Amino acid sequence: MAATPSRSIAIVVQQHASEAAHLRQVRSVLIAAPHVKLLQLRRLDDRIAAHLDGLAVAGEFGSRLCDAALESPGTGEFFFAAVRALDVRKVDSLDKALALAAALPEALTGLVSAFGWVSATDLKGVVTSLLTSPDLFRQRIGITACALHRVDPGPILAGAIVSPEPALRARALRCAGEVGRADLLPALASALKDGDMECRFRAAQSAVLLGDRGVALTVLRETALRPGPFRLGALALTLFAADPASASELMRQVASQREDVRLLIRAVGFAWDAERIPWLIGLMSDDKLARLAGESFSFITGLDLAWLDLERKPPEHFESGPNDNPEDEDVSMDEDDGLPWPDQAKVHAWWVANSQRFQPGVRYFMGAPPSWAHCLQVLKDGYQRQRIAAAQYLCLLRPGTPLFNCAAPAWRQKRLLERMN
Repeated sequence: MAATPSRSIAIVVQQHASEAAHLRQVRSVLIAAPHVKLLQLRRLDDRIAAHLDGLAVAGEFGSRLCDAALESPGTGEFFFAAVRALDVRKVDSLDKALALAAALPEALTGLVSAFGWVSATDLKGVVTSLLTSPDLFRQRIGITACALHRVDPGPILAGAIVSPEPALRARALRCAGEVGRADLLPALASALKDGDMECRFRAAQSAVLLGDRGVALTVLRETALRPGPFRLGALALTLFAADPASASELMRQVASQREDVRLLIRAVGFAWDAERIPWLIGLMSDDKLARLAGESFSFITGLDLAWLDLERKPPEHFESGPNDNPEDEDVSMDEDDGLPWPDQAKVHAWWVANSQRFQPGVRYFMGAPPSWAHCLQVLKDGYQRQRIAAAQYLCLLRPGTPLFNCAAPAWRQKRLLERMN
């Protein structure tokens, strides 16, 4: 029987587990944050890795602690427990994790992030057994693991795309675009008529990334015009891929709905339309919309408002996110948290002095027409939302390119960027 560590050592190991779980939750927010760059993500990832190393150094006690976390798991607890199980190839713990993940959404999220965190080497054999399992849920996890590492799952992907299980079908359709499987375009075209909403969206998303500018783009545009969980993603990719006339028409339709001015503001940034910049600048006096308008302005011009001192102080008595009032029922997070407050006068002065640099009808993304080199630079230096857009542009520029994973561990992203350069 393994010895139990002293109380002081046990407390330290438990702190490693607690911090790993907490930082995993923080990371889930930061990977899509408007104010986080790869450098900041690397610092966070290094902290997570240090706490996971602490669990590993604890040996058997660390493994027991991870197993215990599965008794009442949150997403963060499930993450470090699954990472540990994959690291040491502990089959019984991994089987338990898979069983729980099939039933608990928070467990599934933690498990998936663990497969994305560990190295591809640590998944050898494990993913093969998942892909070849008769269990459809295990197949889905296997395909997800391949997609997170941008590894082609092989022939099984074509079968999964026509699976009777919608969740597996949707994940396989999404994977096809992420790993660059242009040979599956005919299957994706068939899936554009799928009865499941997510499957239709994933089929259209992947087909457009792989070069389809016909029916798939039409399906994406229709998704962008209807309320739903995939609306924003569909709107962004449609505008990135559309020709100027089609983009202008979609913008007109979004504006005519008059139901969500925030969606229209984001669409202006996605649509690279410099002619609408004066409208964005006009919104910068509205405290409810100023920061989002500033972000769309930066999406087009490439300006870092904070770095160039084009920002102002937050308004007095402004509170970001839930407040401390127990009687306030609004507990939603501030969607614009982290964005700078643009100084309308300063931004306007900059635009007056520099507007001639932006020609009507020319697509601008982060200050320049999107090219391979420019988008790679944004992936290196941009904020996460900008980086996610740059990754999609790379696929649109060269269909069949695997979609760069801006949520992967930062050191893995850095290595890949060095190779792509």
